[in-house]
Amino acid sequence: MPQPLPPHLIAPRPALGAADTAALIPFPALADALRLAVAEAAQGTIACPARQVVPLAGGGVILSMVATAPDIAVHKLITVVPANSARGLPTIAGQVSILDAATGAIVFALDGATVTGRRTAALSMLGIATLLGRAPRHVLLVGTGTQALNHAQALSVMYPQASISIGGRTGASAERFIAEHLHPSGSSAGNAHPGIIHGAAPGAAARRPAAADIDAVADDIDVVITGTTSKQPVYLHPARAGRLIIAVGAFKPDAAEIAPATVLASRIYVDDPEGARHEAGDLLQAGADWSQVHGIAEALGAAPMADTEPVLFKTVGCAAWDLAAARVALNTMRGQG
Repeated sequence: MPQPLPPHLIAPRPALGAADTAALIPFPALADALRLAVAEAAQGTIACPARQVVPLAGGGVILSMVATAPDIAVHKLITVVPANSARGLPTIAGQVSILDAATGAIVFALDGATVTGRRTAALSMLGIATLLGRAPRHVLLVGTGTQALNHAQALSVMYPQASISIGGRTGASAERFIAEHLHPSGSSAGNAHPGIIHGAAPGAAARRPAAADIDAVADDIDVVITGTTSKQPVYLHPARAGRLIIAVGAFKPDAAEIAPATVLASRIYVDDPEGARHEAGDLLQAGADWSQVHGIAEALGAAPMADTEPVLFKTVGCAAWDLAAARVALNTMRGQG
C-alpha cells in the first residue's frame, strides 16, 4: 500500500513556470529516472495507456496522457500547434499534474512544454548511453526549434566535449540558432551546405570542426538527432555502423524524418513499443517489420551496438516519461526542504 506524500508536498500550489520546472528536473537525474521508468513500463509497474489525440480547429492537436505508478500518478494535458512557430508563439503549451498515488491528491503542476522538451532530450541521452555506449564526438542536430535547443542543453551537461552541428531548413535559420543558443566555433563561410552550421555545446570549449558540406563531415558525425515537424524525410543518408540515428520530431503516422531506406537498413529501437505502432510515422511509412522492432528496455544492460551495426532509435513519447520527470521534480523539492 503506497504511503501518502509528506503534507508539505501536497499543499495546493499554482502550476510552476518554465524556468522553475527546468530547475527541478536536471538532465543527469532525469536520464537516470528514465532508465528506471523504461524498465518499469516494460514490466508493467508503470501503467501507461495510449494517449488521446484530438484535433484542434487551428490545425494542431490536444493530447491527454496519463501514467500511474505505486508512488505517484501524472496527467499531462498539452496542445501541439506547429503553425504557432510562424506566429511567434510556442508550439507546445500545457501542464503536467502530479498526483499522490495513495490519496489521489494533486501535488502540484509542472510546465508541460518544459517537461516534454527536457524528458525527450534526456531520453535521447539515455539512447546514446545505451546504444552507442560512449561519449559522442560530434552530434548533428537536425532542426532549429525547441527540441534542438533542449538537446543542445542536454548535450552541454551530459556530453560537454561533443561538437555540435546544426542543420536547418536554411542557412539563415541555422545561423540564428547558433547566434542565440550556441557558441560559434569558427566562421560558417565556406560551408558548401548552407543549412549546416557548426558550434560547440553551450559551456563546452570552442572548437573548429572540419566542415564543408554535410557529406564532407559525414564520417565525423557519430550521432544524428532529428527534431523537426517535417512531413517528409529530412535525413536521407544511408544507414551506417558507427552512427546512431535518433528521431524525435515526428509523432504522427503521416509524418516522417528519416528516409525509408535508412529505416529499413537499421536495427530499430523505440521508446514505447505500443505507441510506436500507431504514431511512429518513420517506421509506418517505411513498412518496417514490427517483429524486428525492439523496445529500448531490451537494450538496457546489453552491449552497445551502434559502433558495429546501423541503429535507429525512434521516440514518440508517453506519459511514463513524464512520470519520470515528476519523480525527479519531487526528489529535488525534497532535497531543497
